[in-house]
Amino acid sequence: METTASILHADLDAFYASVEQLLNPSLRGKPIAVGGGVVLAASYEAKAFGVSGGMSGWRARELCPHLIFVDGHFEQYKRLGDAAIDVLNDFTPLVERISIDEAFADVAGCTHLFGSPGEIASAVRRRVRAELGLPISIGVARTKHLAKVASQVAKPDGLVVVDPDAELAFLHELPVELMWGVGPVTRARLAEIDIHTIGQLARAPGSSLEQLLGRAARKKLTALAWNRDAREIKAHGRAHSAGAQAALGKRPADEQVFGPALRHLADRVATRLRASVRPGRTVTVRVRFADLRSVTRSVTLDAPISATAILAEIAEQLVRRVLADHPDEKTISLLAISVSHLETRWDMQLELPLGLDDEKRRPGTRQGMARWSADHAIDLIRDRFGHEAAGYGSVALDFARSVPDAFRELAQKDL
Repeated sequence: METTASILHADLDAFYASVEQLLNPSLRGKPIAVGGGVVLAASYEAKAFGVSGGMSGWRARELCPHLIFVDGHFEQYKRLGDAAIDVLNDFTPLVERISIDEAFADVAGCTHLFGSPGEIASAVRRRVRAELGLPISIGVARTKHLAKVASQVAKPDGLVVVDPDAELAFLHELPVELMWGVGPVTRARLAEIDIHTIGQLARAPGSSLEQLLGRAARKKLTALAWNRDAREIKAHGRAHSAGAQAALGKRPADEQVFGPALRHLADRVATRLRASVRPGRTVTVRVRFADLRSVTRSVTLDAPISATAILAEIAEQLVRRVLADHPDEKTISLLAISVSHLETRWDMQLELPLGLDDEKRRPGTRQGMARWSADHAIDLIRDRFGHEAAGYGSVALDFARSVPDAFRELAQKDL
């Protein structure tokens, strides 16, 4: 493992809100939120009042009565996010982008050209500010996890370099929620056994953590708490899954809500699968309830799929299964779909019409091929005239557009 702090984690600060303040200087210093029915992003001035992404608009206004809502300029987010990553690429080819506004970079091989990792990080920050007008925080450390933690400590608009000789002293004093993989639910569970810092987690008895979190989560978090993280930068890797998610605020857990949302997400994910010619065999859905607890369900299919309608129907079936297993849950705050086990080479196998119950969901049947053909025709129209030029009526007419399509397209990540 690398013995010097050469891994950078760069994260644009309150990115969407910062872009809006850049585009409209009159918004600088004011609490703003991108969105409407749902907060897509909040400025630091709004976060000071407790406003956060995924929150309903009415709750955000309740917390911050003078909050300013603005529409998103999604093309600008993509342009500026790409430009910031290009700055990193000017220093090293080892850049691993993990979202539109953050990336890892390994600069061990270019210090003879540009100076120490800390000096490189400072140069990146200066260029992003000068060329793009945006604040960016960077953490520099020996491991990916510690670099990401350091960038959070550096916020807003700062730089933290972690000395390899003082890693645990730095890490163990920090709140446990700064760890990668510790969300609100895990933080609350750890608080139940009086674990509030990363150091307390590192020293906690393994049996107690395993009983609370499960074996896999205990092993992962304990390793990270001791800064054991052997992951390397993966530049230009092929995606192992395609996914999209939608924050719904707090909506009733009924089919009139989750059906249209899942059809919208399936349209986005399946379009990407077809564009890359990589259908997938495993479909996973994630449902987050009002208390931020998430439940996932998945199914692995006999044949890989990339048809929008097939993916939507399978996702709806999985969500119904989640709700049947949790009958007391009446509110959904987030839905996600991902498709994994993607094929790199695949020839469709034709199937005889045997009258099977799931025939229309099997890509090689007459019905399955008709669905794929309809998707292909829509893809061709969208490629020529834009994404909004064609689509399925059930998606276009049914879904309450509290989250704009452009944001959904931009925010897609592997899940």
